[in-house]
Amino acid sequence: MCKGIKWTTFASVLNFCLRMFSGIVEETARVVAIEHEQDNVHFTLSCSFVDELGIDQSVAHNGVCLTVVRIQDGTYTVTAMRETLECSNLDLLSVGDLVNVERSMQMNGRLDGHIVQGHVDQTATCIDVQDQEGSHQYTFRYQSSREMVAHGYFTVDKGSVTVNGVSLTVCRPTADTFQVCIIPYTFEHTNFHAIKPGTVVNLEFDIVGKYLARMQDLLNS
Repeated sequence: MCKGIKWTTFASVLNFCLRMFSGIVEETARVVAIEHEQDNVHFTLSCSFVDELGIDQSVAHNGVCLTVVRIQDGTYTVTAMRETLECSNLDLLSVGDLVNVERSMQMNGRLDGHIVQGHVDQTATCIDVQDQEGSHQYTFRYQSSREMVAHGYFTVDKGSVTVNGVSLTVCRPTADTFQVCIIPYTFEHTNFHAIKPGTVVNLEFDIVGKYLARMQDLLNS
C-alpha cells in the first residue's frame, strides 16, 4: 500500500467503489409515499437509521441497491428506473408495505452472510409455506432456461441465494424451484412474515456461480 495512506481511508474508498452487501437485513422500512415520474418511480420510506443516512448513500431494498436522493422530515427517498422495476418486485409495492433494508458493508466489518451485490437477477414466486414448529420452510419457483443457467441463474444444494435481500442457504433445488428455511428471528424482523403462496420476491443468485457459469460458457464457445 502507498506510504501515507491509512487502511481506514483505503477501506472507505474500496467500500464506496464496491457498494456490496452481506444479505443480513438490518430492519424493515415502511413505504410512506410513491411518486411516478416518466419511467422512474421515487419511493419514500421511513426507518430507524434515517438520521444516519447521507445523500448518494447506497441502501438495498428487498435486495435492490438504490441511491438515497433526498432526506426530509424523518424519511428518505430513492429512485428506481425502468430496468430495475422490470426485473424486481419494487413496482408491486404500495404505501404501507414493509421493505427489507440493508446499508452497504463496511470493509472493516464481518461478512456474516455472503457477498451480495444488490443487483437483482429476476423475481420468483412463492408456491408453498410450511410451518415447521419453530421455523418456516418456503418453496419458490423461478423462470429458468438453458440461456439463464449459462448466465449463472440457478441454485445448488447448500449454496447461497438472496431472497428479498436476505442471505439464505438453498435446500432441495430443482431446475426451477428451491426451498429455504427461516428461523423465527428472520421471520419476525424481515418481511418474510408477509410472504405467502403467490407472493413475488426478488432473487440474486450467487456471484461465484455466475463467474463459473460464464467461464464455462466461454470455454465451450
